[in-house]
Amino acid sequence: MNPIDKHRVRLSFERAAAGYDAVAVLQREIAGRLLQRLTHLKDSPKAILDLGTGTGHLIEPLARRYPRARLVAVDFAYGMLLRARRRGHWWRRPLCLCADAESLPLAAGSIDLVISNAMLQWCDPNRVFAECRRVLRPGGTLLFTTFGPDTLKELRLAWAEVDGYSHVSPFIDLHDLGDSLLRAQLTDAVMDADRLTLTYGDLSDLMHDLKGLGAHNATLDRPRGLLGRRCLEALTAAYERYRRDGLLPASFEVLYGYARVPEVQAGVQTVAVPISAVGRRSRSGP
Repeated sequence: MNPIDKHRVRLSFERAAAGYDAVAVLQREIAGRLLQRLTHLKDSPKAILDLGTGTGHLIEPLARRYPRARLVAVDFAYGMLLRARRRGHWWRRPLCLCADAESLPLAAGSIDLVISNAMLQWCDPNRVFAECRRVLRPGGTLLFTTFGPDTLKELRLAWAEVDGYSHVSPFIDLHDLGDSLLRAQLTDAVMDADRLTLTYGDLSDLMHDLKGLGAHNATLDRPRGLLGRRCLEALTAAYERYRRDGLLPASFEVLYGYARVPEVQAGVQTVAVPISAVGRRSRSGP
């Protein structure tokens, strides 16, 4: 995984905040699918953290579903947070905190539900899950979405034909995320995936949407400076090979994660088995 330039990520989302909602079609769709998974929760949370709230797509649905819950919205891009704080009725707006998901300004055991939509790909998941584990009470729940390695695979492959730089931000494998949940001592971890495809008339439309979302290339080994005309022409030609039925596809591998903080039980010990090891048979055995 290529290291992420968090400063560049923050600046990109600050600049994209004003026009984000106009192009966040996929993010709204994923948010809706994430909210549907709340029907499996047995308890009604009293304190909810919307982690990486963006412009606050989850705030109003959460307020309707849990009218008695205290809502906390966190994002590290202040411009996004200004829009999120306008969500909901004036008498019940969320507490908005401008903070990094890897270092939350919240007390340990103060949250019942952490929900996060399309944010984790910009962070170190080990640090984020450790913070979620810290702020969640015993029995608390983590629900999240992020993007897997097949996301924007056409764009990544097209760039690979142009030069040797990193042009598409990295995305973490489902099994690696599952292992990160276990390392954070979160239990009952469940990971699954959807594959969605958006279509575009030409490559410039896709690039426009990515820019509008603030989804710029934030890898540390990205090329510096502006791209030349010949480079863009070569990229366009390479991407054209994926055109089907008159349209260019953009693939998104959407990952869904669920985990819980274990209840406090005296005298009970647990053993963590990495998700990546499930189903593998030891060669040294019979």
